[in-house]
Amino acid sequence: MEKANSIIEEMAFHNQVLPEDIPKIDLYIDQVIQLFESNFSESKRHPDEKILTKTMINNYAKGKLFYPVQNKKYSRNHIMLISLIYQMKSALSINDVKLVLNGINEKAAQKELDLERFYQSYLKLQQGNTEIFADALEKQVAEASKQTADDEDAEELEQVLLIASLVHTSNLYRRAAEKLVDRLAKGANE
Repeated sequence: MEKANSIIEEMAFHNQVLPEDIPKIDLYIDQVIQLFESNFSESKRHPDEKILTKTMINNYAKGKLFYPVQNKKYSRNHIMLISLIYQMKSALSINDVKLVLNGINEKAAQKELDLERFYQSYLKLQQGNTEIFADALEKQVAEASKQTADDEDAEELEQVLLIASLVHTSNLYRRAAEKLVDRLAKGANE
């Protein structure tokens, strides 16, 4: 159990762009990057890793992952959408992210959706996911330890089993998300 707690502490689950972190004024691209860097710095795997770059944001804009900016300034809604893109792009293709956010973008651009309320709902779900993950991780650590208890190289084997188990779990969630994307695409085409 100590191992699970150690991993959880290192993962910086609290890192997120909260609505109260987003200034009430529109931001230039460098300010958006700085906001993300400061809020996600603890979740970097390597110190020189970039959270967000101008190229990434420009590619998201060119790919129409969020509705057009005005006067090269990003609104609070744009920042919330970029945060959603940032979270989704690690598991989904950019085309899938675009498909998922397409309807949200249209409604937000037309002011038919309170994006901040939607984003708050997402953050609440994310917090619940963190609790579910912590419980599941403890169980996976315990099971990997149990499976290797009698082995001479127990510590290394336990780590490899745990890594393989976590990757498998990640793949299951990613595939479930892809199935939902496919359903969303099918519904949009009907």
